Amino acid sequence: MTSKSRTQTTFAPPVMEARRWLDGVTFSADRPLINVSQAAPIDPPPAPLVAAMGEALADPATHLYGPVLGMPELREELARHWSAHYGANVSAENVAITSGCNQAFAACISALCGEGDEVLLPTPWYFNHKMWLDMSGVTTVPLPTDAELLPQVTTAASLITSRTRAIVLVSPNNPGGKEYPAETLRAFFDLARAHGIKLIVDETYKDFDSRSGAPHDLLNAPEDRDTLVQLYSFSKAYRLTGHRVGAIIASEDLLPEVEKFLDTVAICATQLGQRAALWGLRNLAQWVAGERDEILDRRAAIADNMPRLDAKGWKLLGLGAYFAYLEHPFAESSAQLAPKLVREAGVLSLPGTMFMPETDPRGARQFRFAFANVNRAEIGDLFGRLEALDWPVRPQRATALASKDLAQ
Repeated sequence: MTSKSRTQTTFAPPVMEARRWLDGVTFSADRPLINVSQAAPIDPPPAPLVAAMGEALADPATHLYGPVLGMPELREELARHWSAHYGANVSAENVAITSGCNQAFAACISALCGEGDEVLLPTPWYFNHKMWLDMSGVTTVPLPTDAELLPQVTTAASLITSRTRAIVLVSPNNPGGKEYPAETLRAFFDLARAHGIKLIVDETYKDFDSRSGAPHDLLNAPEDRDTLVQLYSFSKAYRLTGHRVGAIIASEDLLPEVEKFLDTVAICATQLGQRAALWGLRNLAQWVAGERDEILDRRAAIADNMPRLDAKGWKLLGLGAYFAYLEHPFAESSAQLAPKLVREAGVLSLPGTMFMPETDPRGARQFRFAFANVNRAEIGDLFGRLEALDWPVRPQRATALASKDLAQ
């Protein structure tokens, strides 16, 4: 019997799977598709950035390989940005530039883990993290979250073994939308430090955190830098998704190991993307603030419309960054309902089963709605379509709703 490769035993990319649900389905002009499946801006970068990128194309160096760990100017500029935002002293030697944040995660796992090592991922998890761990021969240890979608440090402590190499947190969270409190991040940092493992914090959505100022103080003690690894993406802030530019902020001793991975996979991030990210850091602070305001307004629109779904038995579990994470009231699994939602309501979203272990029944009751590309009016339309669904509900929900109707 021929054994399967690790990629063959890893599940298919969820967003690509969801796109296949659109095959053969038509949408009318008065009821177009509402696509809330992918957490990526679809609009182009702002015009001044596009112009700067055009000018960069005239520089011969743009078309050449660059340093594996990134352009020195970009590493220095991100270090300055990070130092100012977190009130810490971060140097360019702490920064590596990668081909997107997914590659940043892959590079860190490759630098930290060997065959059969373990990494803790809170559930619901970001599915690409799970996919890479599977393909790397690293064991994913699910870390269940509480009713507020927050991981608990006591639970994590009970799951750490001699093979544990890291705990991974995403804040603001994908898929749950939760902004982890500073005290939660500090507790996990202390746990990781006590066990001599890494705390990897993916801060892809840092620029859309509803809180002002630094979301944590984990960079304040230089002697503790060996524990923390931060990941970042320029894709969301500057709409550079197609140019694949991300970053790792970590202790200097980790980056030579990261460099080995980057050199053998892509050699370096694209020069054009790096130059665009550098220009953005230097010139687009006010523009990004406006983008944040727009995302926060869409988040508020979700909250404003939520009472309509509360009355139908839905429950909002998490809201933030680009995401609303909801529990649905229906009898069928979200895995079956998601394709039906396309056909019957013209809504493309991802079921919770894509973010959970197969053994966790919560995924069947959950949906993720990514609202980065829908405005207030479209959010109102989305909720209207969800409100109108007339599908069989779970017995316990049916009983609760019946009791509510009798009370009225």
